[in-house]
Amino acid sequence: MEKLIYTFHEGRSENKDLLGGKGANLAEMTHLGLPVPQGFTITTECCMNYLADAAFFDEQLKAEVLKAIQSLESETGKSFISDENILLVSVRSGAAFSMPGMMDTILNLGLNDLRVQAFAKLTNVNFAFDCYRRLLQMFGDVVYGIHKEQFNVLLHQTESRLNKKAADFNEAEHVDVIELYKNLFLKNKVAFPQDPMEQLFEATKAVFKSWNNQRAKVYRDLHHIPHHLGTAVNVQSMVFGNSGEESGTGVVFTRNPSIGDNKLFGEFLINAQGEDVVAGIRTPEPIESLQTILPEAYNDFIKYSNKLEQHYKDMQDIEFTVENGKLYILQTRNGKRTAKATLKIALDLAAEGLISKKEAIMRVSPEVIDQLIHPVFDTEKLITAEAFAAGLPASPGAATGVIVFTAEKAKEYTALGKKVILVRQETSPEDIEGMVVSEAIVTSRGGMTSHAAVVARGMGTCCVTGCEALSVNETSKTVLCGSHTLTEGDTISVDGSTGSLYLGEIPTIVPENDQSLQQLLTWADECAELKVRANAETLQDLQTAIDFGATGIGLARTEHMFFGEERVLEMRRLILAKDEQEVQFALNKLLGFQQEDFYQMLKTVQDKPMVIRLLDPPMHEFLPHDTNEIKSLAEQLNRHPSGVEKQIEQLQETNPMLGHRGCRLGITEPLIYQMQVKAIFNSAIQLAEEGLTVCPEIMVPLISEKEELDYIKNFLTETIEATFKEHQIEPLPYEIGTMIELPRACIIADQLAENADFFSFGTNDLTQMTFGFSRDDIGKFINVYKEKQIMQQDPFQVLDQSGVGELIKLAVSKARQTKENMMIGICGEVGGNPESIGFFQQIGIDYVSCSPYRIPAARLAVAQAVLG
Repeated sequence: MEKLIYTFHEGRSENKDLLGGKGANLAEMTHLGLPVPQGFTITTECCMNYLADAAFFDEQLKAEVLKAIQSLESETGKSFISDENILLVSVRSGAAFSMPGMMDTILNLGLNDLRVQAFAKLTNVNFAFDCYRRLLQMFGDVVYGIHKEQFNVLLHQTESRLNKKAADFNEAEHVDVIELYKNLFLKNKVAFPQDPMEQLFEATKAVFKSWNNQRAKVYRDLHHIPHHLGTAVNVQSMVFGNSGEESGTGVVFTRNPSIGDNKLFGEFLINAQGEDVVAGIRTPEPIESLQTILPEAYNDFIKYSNKLEQHYKDMQDIEFTVENGKLYILQTRNGKRTAKATLKIALDLAAEGLISKKEAIMRVSPEVIDQLIHPVFDTEKLITAEAFAAGLPASPGAATGVIVFTAEKAKEYTALGKKVILVRQETSPEDIEGMVVSEAIVTSRGGMTSHAAVVARGMGTCCVTGCEALSVNETSKTVLCGSHTLTEGDTISVDGSTGSLYLGEIPTIVPENDQSLQQLLTWADECAELKVRANAETLQDLQTAIDFGATGIGLARTEHMFFGEERVLEMRRLILAKDEQEVQFALNKLLGFQQEDFYQMLKTVQDKPMVIRLLDPPMHEFLPHDTNEIKSLAEQLNRHPSGVEKQIEQLQETNPMLGHRGCRLGITEPLIYQMQVKAIFNSAIQLAEEGLTVCPEIMVPLISEKEELDYIKNFLTETIEATFKEHQIEPLPYEIGTMIELPRACIIADQLAENADFFSFGTNDLTQMTFGFSRDDIGKFINVYKEKQIMQQDPFQVLDQSGVGELIKLAVSKARQTKENMMIGICGEVGGNPESIGFFQQIGIDYVSCSPYRIPAARLAVAQAVLG
């Protein structure tokens, strides 16, 4: 039979999965010779066995727990059953991953009506009954679900009736309170067990069950902790911080968990048990005061805290108790800390020689980097804020502003100096000007790779999508959510890191992008093999990307360039042109606009590579849908509104994502692609004449046939060469490649590689086409899929390695058979996802490309992919 219980002498820190973090650390501290009260750990496997079949406890575990208690009695020289030399124990949970406050603890286990009398003779009346009262309260709460506050009410009523504090009660008064507590059990149709072993059995089962309590489940979901691990149960002989003025209890971090300074940070309470510190019933003293009150215990604590930090090579969160002047260490674990402290502590530990540079890189998660470059809400103010809805956390950050429903109103309010939150059912490229000026973007529809999400991440703007609880009426300018009705101009606060929406204003804190972050990322760059490029569409995006350390641009989208007021008019003129002359007029105007765009873009990026994707969206996206807008357009084009309306109707597509877009547009309307490449190379030539050599890489989207690529590449090459001749200049270096975003393109990648200079995987569309999921609508059901364990992750956020990943792997292998050193990148949203980056590292991708504000986190993730 597998071993079900380990004493603290038997375990070690590497047994964390079996013993939980707390049990493994108690065993490790025992091994290090620290003053740890003795005990044993019931394994996490026992928890899962019991939760699967309750009979496991009586049939297998009960006898082992009896043996373990008998061994503990021998080791301590105390008894858990008799009234002489009384042994009491604590029962605590302890999962493999730290989950502070999420599961349950019971102290002073083993007391009953008779033993409390004997315990009072060994100690004193107040102390003994204080312990018994606490046991009844914790046991009632944890085992039977009787809320702690109900016990507190009974105590306060008695104190008021007697006009004195519990510490001043005589024995009879203490007994009265105990009877009141026991009667509360009976009112709840349960009884407090007088048999210490029965108490231990019931407490153990309750801790096992607490693995599945609601707050523990929510915490695990939040921190991506698997639900199948279970919790261990630690049974430990009690030491008493509430046994007088030379006793106490405390919690101390070896470094400051808020800012990372190398200085003890913590507090303690004299004559108290650990729950008092956590519950905040009394105001604790700062740890430094212990030096004056109990200097010997303080000096021992300094010695042991240094030893633990040196041993674990990380900041420790230590729980301790002093009993009659003697110090005991009850627990240590790596301390939870803020993003700022995480970075500082990792760098400081490396500077102190405790860890290497590589270990420092591994100590900081990409999520921490995200927090360091985006504003966050003031934690203290967030506690009192009223959340009224939640959606998908599409782009991190925190923002407050007034609600607006249109891009026009967003611009109007911003011009008046107001901060705005753009709230829409969903956004489209036409909303870009409003999105640019908004503090945050909220949509009731759409997923994590919807238009709103992708654009917001690119701009570093806070965004929540798929917030289906909101009923957004853009006509009446109202948002309904439950009992709340919000109108244009109302103030809300948006947390893009959690997806929560709050009423009113919450102050934000903007972390500094400091030298510490630059230092860590420089170390990361030294280790990385994958390069990190950026997805961008505006000059601001490009500059942000370069500032954040992008090695180039992996995807420069061109469609948003056409949505300015003048430009969209010419684009509409081109689409609706009635003759060749009008086509040429519109193209010439657009050429001028595009030339200036590409000149500025290439100048910003300079000698770094830039992949420019030729126009991709369906043509009807550029056209108006509103009757008044159509009428206005007709006037500008000097046409009759009914004729324009009819043309627009003819251009509508049943399924535009699979329609007349990408390379299909380039084949049917080659003049548009020719105009774009002419603008790119006119700009490149102008910059070359100014002494700057740029590296444009032209990307053709949505290729599914080799012949499509061959046809387009031929006429693009002819246009480019003609442009060089026209300028009477030696050809400049350039490449023409394709975006791989269709499953068929992956399968024929060896053929496509014959005529493509590079590949870049558009994982958003590739995922959409492989699953048959609409990336804008997945938000409607992905959470249900996760809850029902049908899918673990949103495949638009974390690469589906077994399906989409296999297609990419196949395409890379086939392409490299044709061209061994072909440059291959990833430019979908998963390019910035740390889990996905590890896979790309394995299959030989050259670079990942992501939104500018994801670059710092991606730079860290590509290094961790090598080191991990």
